Formats: sequence, structure tokens, C-alpha cells
Amino acid sequence: MADDIYKQLADFLDKLPGGFPETESGVELRILRRMFDEDEAHLALNLTMRPQPPEAIAEKIGMDAELCAERLESMAKKGLLYRHRREGNPLYAASQFVVGMWEYHVNDLDVDFIRDFNEYVPYLFEANVWEKVPQLRTIPVVESVSVTREVLPHEHAAELVRGQEKLAVAPCICRREHTMMGEGCGRPLETCLVFGGGADYYVENGMGRYITVDEALDILDRADEAGLVLQPSNSKHIVNICCCCGCCCQVLKTLNKQPQPARLVASPFYAVSDPDLCIGCGDCVERCQMGAVEVVDEVAVIDLDRCIGCGLCVTTCSSESMRLERKPEEEQPPVPTTFARTLLQLARERGVL
Repeated sequence: MADDIYKQLADFLDKLPGGFPETESGVELRILRRMFDEDEAHLALNLTMRPQPPEAIAEKIGMDAELCAERLESMAKKGLLYRHRREGNPLYAASQFVVGMWEYHVNDLDVDFIRDFNEYVPYLFEANVWEKVPQLRTIPVVESVSVTREVLPHEHAAELVRGQEKLAVAPCICRREHTMMGEGCGRPLETCLVFGGGADYYVENGMGRYITVDEALDILDRADEAGLVLQPSNSKHIVNICCCCGCCCQVLKTLNKQPQPARLVASPFYAVSDPDLCIGCGDCVERCQMGAVEVVDEVAVIDLDRCIGCGLCVTTCSSESMRLERKPEEEQPPVPTTFARTLLQLARERGVL
């Protein structure tokens, strides 16, 4: 019976936008058994991605409203669902596994959990789906685009941050898990920016702390110094910005294994090197998180199949030979207005809506 409820929960999660595919090894069921007890699994099956008050969920499943509210709040604190507040009243919604529940476990990782997750990661990435509807996109680091070039508001990291009313910062789960496994890179840990209701959820659950706009801008500056790629949610009105390294970030690591990662990334820019200015110092090679730059005959050469337009090569180019150029309009992927629309498109692309 226990295995049956976890199989039901796996099927339920696989019908959410991010997916939760079946494997031959059953690692996905091991993950669920680690995260949920049987009562929690039963309750999770009755949630939707539209936040609902506990009374409505209790009525749906014939449970005492007070008991249902207690269990839902307990599950929210354990990172098994998403809690949103409206006028101070809690609403609860199903959470997809990635991006979602996995990130909510940043403070309660252990070696076995990390091993199971790393075994499962390759199954979570559907290249044909990601190419059309990625959950994240890439924007340039703050100082990498010339003021003479048009940068839209949703492409400008500093403007995205300045437009937020509520901000929080949390540890990067990718760098934390790699550090715990003895594979950390030493880059800053507290770099994940979360906004709006998500900021409340992170702070209330002890995963992050509230910060000011100036503090967030300082984090972006330190991210550039550390060579981190900026990846906000794939929407114009963003819910987060991840600051990612190619050695730990599960998204960038997975993209790096693809023959043409640039094709799978939602980015409006690509890097260009001026051979007349380049001095062949190789700083750009070290900065690139995608292996897109090499020095040939003392000149930097960019592999456009791998360049994701992050701008890290630009900000430390002492000869000013590196710059970002905007892709032709037909090659620029449309950016949904809200992340909810992104998830809706993702669900349609996966055929679960």
C-alpha cells in the first residue's frame, strides 16, 4: 500500500509543469519516500497549483478543517508544498519538484538525499521541451552591455531588482550540495534572490532573510566578481534570480553536456570578440561557464553554439575587445509576462494540460 501511494504521488507530480518522470531504478520513489510520510502523500494528491484555503481542501477530502490546516502548515514548513498568504490568510498549493520542492530543502540536505537527486537529474531534463519553454533564462551581468545598446527592462538585472517591493536572499542549493559532497567551488553561497510572496515563504520557513534593494544590487556585483551567470525566472515579471556557476549549477551542468547549449537557452545576446583589440590574455576563457571561449593564435575565439550571452567575458576584458551583441529578432525567444504563464506553456508543451 505504501509503494502504491508513492507511485500515485509520482504520477501526480509528473502531471505538473516541471514533470517527475519514471525511472527503471525507482530513484524517484526513493526521493518521495524520503520527503513525504504516507499521510502527507495522501494530502498532497488533493492539491492543485492554484492556492486554496485549508477549509476548501478539507471539505474536498472530508477531513476535519483544523486538522487539515495543521497538516498543510506542517507540510509547508517541510517544503512539501507552497504557501501563499492573502490578506494574512494562508493558501496552499501543490509544488512541482524542480524548480520547487528540491530548492525548498536547502537546509535539510544529507549525503544520501543528494546522491538520489544527482542520480535523478538527467531524467528531469527534456531538451526538446527546455528549448521551447525553459523555466529560467539568461540575462547579462550588470555592466556587460553598453549603454548605447538597447536593453529591455526584463533583460536588465539591476532594473529587475529595483522594481521589487519585497526581496529575500537564500543559499544556493547547488553550491551547498556540492560543498557537502566535497566538490564545492568556493564561490559565494548566499546568492539566490527571491521576490514577492516567494520571499515571504523563504523567510517564514527559515531558508532566507529579507534584504534591501541596495543589498540585492551588491549581491549582483559580487556575483559578477565571482563569475556567476544570472538566471532569473523565464518571465518579464520575475519571481527570482539565480546566480549560477558552471561547476555546481544543475541547469548549467546539464546544458554543458549538450552539443549546442546556446540553442536551449533563452537569451537575447551573444558575445563577440574584436581580433584587432584582443591581446590573448585568456581571462575570458577562465570566466566563461560554458566552455564557449578559447584563445587561438593569441586571439579569443567564441563558439556561438555554446555562448549563452551572460556577459561574464565582457566585464573583465582589459583590452575591451569583448562585447555583447543582440541576436536577430527571429532568434530571440519570446519571454512570457508572468512565471505562471511560463508554467502554463510548459504544461501544454509537455502535454499535461
